[in-house]
Amino acid sequence: MAPATGSTPRIDIRLPGEPFEPLTELAGWQRPHAAAEGHFIGRVRPATATGAPLEALELEHYPGMTEAQLQALASACAARHGAEAVLVTHRVGRILPGEAIVLVAVAADRRGPALRCVAELLEELKHHAPFWKREWSGGTGTWVGGNTPL
Repeated sequence: MAPATGSTPRIDIRLPGEPFEPLTELAGWQRPHAAAEGHFIGRVRPATATGAPLEALELEHYPGMTEAQLQALASACAARHGAEAVLVTHRVGRILPGEAIVLVAVAADRRGPALRCVAELLEELKHHAPFWKREWSGGTGTWVGGNTPL
């Protein structure tokens, strides 16, 4: 289902370089007029892709380009699912295990479109967002070459 005729979904993109509290972000963003919201909070795992203890994950990005790409991904997903609003908060910089790395929230007129939009947008972010990841373990940083499985 599409948003009301003539309305454009509100897209909020945030790339904090410091820890954020997902529920606080969500509380400030929520759309009380929306009939349904879907949310996802992702946190940094405690181990590297090879299973070694993770000290930190470092995310680099190209300011300006990254925001534009996230805006385009979120807008396209919102249009396909008829979302009224989308929030993407994605950490950059050094992130410790257990800290929130991503929050995706979608407001729509039904739960199905909201939840499908969240799921699709997360996959789009995973495969098309311009972030470069480095895992730190044992004092050594290793660039991550691929994405984690679903």
